[in-house]
Amino acid sequence: MKNKSADNIRREIQHTHLLLIIIITILFSLGGAAINVNAHDKAFDLNLQNTAELISRLYSFTRDYSPEDLRSYFDSVEQSLPEVDVISIVDKSHIRLYHTNHALIGTLYDGKVPDLTQHQNGFYTESDIGPSGPQRRTYYALFDKDGNYDGFLMAIVLKTTIHSITIKTIMLFAAITLGAILIEFFLSKGVSHKIKKRLLGFEPDTFTSMYKIRDNILESINDGIIAIDRHGNIQFSNGVAKKILNCCGENEKVELIKKNVFAEKFLMPVISDGTSQFGLQETLENKTPVLIDCIPIKEENSVIGAAAILHDRTEYTKLMEDLSGTKYLVDSMRANNHDFTNKLHVILGLIQIGQYEKAVSYIENISIIQRETLSVIMHAVDNATLAALLIGKIARSSECNVRFILREGISYKNSDINLPSEALVTIVGNLIDNALDSMNSTNSDLRELEFGVFTQPGELLITVDDTGCGIAPENYENVFLNGFSTKGKGRGVGLYHTKQLIESLGGNISFESQVGVGTSFMVTFKKNGSDSQVEAE
Repeated sequence: MKNKSADNIRREIQHTHLLLIIIITILFSLGGAAINVNAHDKAFDLNLQNTAELISRLYSFTRDYSPEDLRSYFDSVEQSLPEVDVISIVDKSHIRLYHTNHALIGTLYDGKVPDLTQHQNGFYTESDIGPSGPQRRTYYALFDKDGNYDGFLMAIVLKTTIHSITIKTIMLFAAITLGAILIEFFLSKGVSHKIKKRLLGFEPDTFTSMYKIRDNILESINDGIIAIDRHGNIQFSNGVAKKILNCCGENEKVELIKKNVFAEKFLMPVISDGTSQFGLQETLENKTPVLIDCIPIKEENSVIGAAAILHDRTEYTKLMEDLSGTKYLVDSMRANNHDFTNKLHVILGLIQIGQYEKAVSYIENISIIQRETLSVIMHAVDNATLAALLIGKIARSSECNVRFILREGISYKNSDINLPSEALVTIVGNLIDNALDSMNSTNSDLRELEFGVFTQPGELLITVDDTGCGIAPENYENVFLNGFSTKGKGRGVGLYHTKQLIESLGGNISFESQVGVGTSFMVTFKKNGSDSQVEAE
């Protein structure tokens, strides 16, 4: 039913268009025909007058001819004037000296006698009825050599001839009108097909429905969208984009300026290059951090515009923190599962050899250590993602036969210094992994990793101490170089990226090391109150 309705609408539009064109064409044709017929009537009258004048001059040269010669002469004249049907010459005694119908030559003219004295030009044209039927005739006065009135002549066109010419004119206009209508019909079909093609094959109401659905979808999503044409004109922007760009509530001119500035900076380069750009980071004037994806809009391999998708990085950061916390919690559970499996094997062995008291003591000791460790982390670390990471790293240390020690008095509060959780996870995770790798490369009996994190308003301290192989003095300057490692190829990027991240956030990293004893890394952040408050907001 919907397709049928769409098809009917398209046909209705096409038929209405055709009907209007046909009516207009017919009206123009009727007007043109009327003007042309009227022009023909005037042309007939003028032609009759000119012909009558010519015949009068010819008669002035032939008035002395014999009747036979006069008849022969004017027969030839009449044949040379196809636009005139009848020529009649009447003397002042009303005797026909010549008539196209030879039977009337020499007979008395019994028709209307023109009063040429009433016409200054000596001629006039009128409609009348003669022996040949209805006609249009011009009367022209004849004078002798002395200028005396000598009779009159008539140049006549039959109304049948006039009607025939008029019908031919009307038929010509009708043929032209019909041709124009046919051309308009095919043009209308072509335009209709072209419009449908430009609408991607959809009927108008279907396309309108799709547009409304698309508009509702684009307005309901949580990301901002701005689209421009190849000239940089804003074609679409949803409510979220206006909110992110801080356009809501401002006057239309200010909104347009802000959108154009954004389009010029991010979308016009995409139109010029024709390539997409993803993950652009920008902090707007209202301190909103956004991620921007810019995509060119193409039609038949030609860039006709570009669209930008704006993601509020604050929301993404929260989501990433939640996902990171879940990830590290899963890793922690996996590592704890492996660790508990080993402990269960120990308990099973003690039971099998009859050492029941030792098995009970072992279980109690494990429970106490596990409970104390989890309790310390959950109470001291006010960041779920970092807490989950530490629990996972403790379990992994146990697998690596490394004792993980939490420094006394550790404390982390988000309210003291609000760093992004993903940054904390990267920094702490890389430093702990680096310490575990260092201890795995040595056979020392003392395998301990001591971790500390401490905050106070505007400050953060992170320490990681290990009893690994240490760093040789000649390598101190290379520790943070990209690709430097003493553990083989494909390593040496963790500390490099960690240092880059710390410094980008305004922090500092340092270390102390002694070969065969171990290494201590220290990370510090010091921010003034206003900076901390800005980041927290």
